[in-house]
Amino acid sequence: MKRGHLEAWLIAGLALLLSGCTATAVTPVGEASPRSTGGETPSRPAVLLATTTSVQDSGLLDVLVPQFERATGYTLKPIAVGTGQALALGARGEADVVLAHAPEAERAWMAEGHGTARLLVMYNDFLLVGPPDDPAGVRAAATATEALQRIAAARALWVSRGDQSGTHQLELQLWQAAGLAPAGQPWYQEVGQGMGQTLNIASEKGGYTLVDRGTWLARRSSLALVALREGGPGLRNLYHVLLVNPAKSPQINAAGAAAFAQWLVSPETQALIGAYGQDRFGEPLFVPAAGRSEAELAE
Repeated sequence: MKRGHLEAWLIAGLALLLSGCTATAVTPVGEASPRSTGGETPSRPAVLLATTTSVQDSGLLDVLVPQFERATGYTLKPIAVGTGQALALGARGEADVVLAHAPEAERAWMAEGHGTARLLVMYNDFLLVGPPDDPAGVRAAATATEALQRIAAARALWVSRGDQSGTHQLELQLWQAAGLAPAGQPWYQEVGQGMGQTLNIASEKGGYTLVDRGTWLARRSSLALVALREGGPGLRNLYHVLLVNPAKSPQINAAGAAAFAQWLVSPETQALIGAYGQDRFGEPLFVPAAGRSEAELAE
C-alpha cells in the first residue's frame, strides 16, 4: 500500500472510531459521548498532550487548545518540550498523544511499538538566521550545508538548541551532511533550551541558529536577527500527531487521544491551521497537510 493511501486510511479509521454513519459520535466503552454543542463532558476529560515547543512558541497552541475543548468537551493539558522529550514521555506512558516534528525519530518510535497511529497534520520550513552583518557570508551560500561550512570556517558563533528536539535533530543532520562535527568547538554553543529562548540567546550574542518558520514569524520583531537562508532540500518541517499505545499504561486516555487526533485532521481544524498568522504576519505560519503524502512533502 502506498504511503499516501495508508495515511488516508488511518485518517478514515480515526474518523470511524469517533463517528458512526451519521454525525453522532461513537461512545467508546466506559466513555461518555464527546460534546460539540453543549453535550455531556467525557467521563475521562483530561487529555495529556506532549508537544514540541515550536507549536507553543508560535502561538498556535493557544488557538488550538480552547477550540478543541469547546468542540469536544475534553480538557487538553499540553506539555511543551523538545520532540525528543515528547516522544520519551509517550514511550513511558506519561502522555496520551504526541505532536512532534522529527520524522526519523517518530518512525523509530512507532516501530518500537510506542504508538498505534501516526498522522501528518501540517508543515512549514526551517530557516537559518543570524546577525544582519552576516560575518560568515551565509547569504552567499548556495545551500544550507554550504552555509554551515561557511559558519564553521569563520568560527562564527552558532547557538544550538542541544535538546534533541526536532529542530536540533535536523541541525545535526545538516552538520553531518556538511561533513562537520562542531560539538565541543568554542564557537559552537549548546544551550539546552526551547526555540524561543534559543533565539533570544542568538540575538543577544550575535550568533547564528536554525529556527522553524512559525516561531520565527511570531518572534522576529523582538530579535536582532535576520533570515539568511530559507527553502531548498532538507529544510521542510513536517508535524505529525501520534497516538500513544494504551498498553503503555492503564492511565492512557485512548479515547481522548483519538478525539484530539481526529479533530486535528478534520477539515475545520485544517482550515484553522491554514489561516493562523495570516492576519498578523501576512502569511500563514503553518500549511495544513492532513491526508497528504509525507514522501511528497519531503522532496
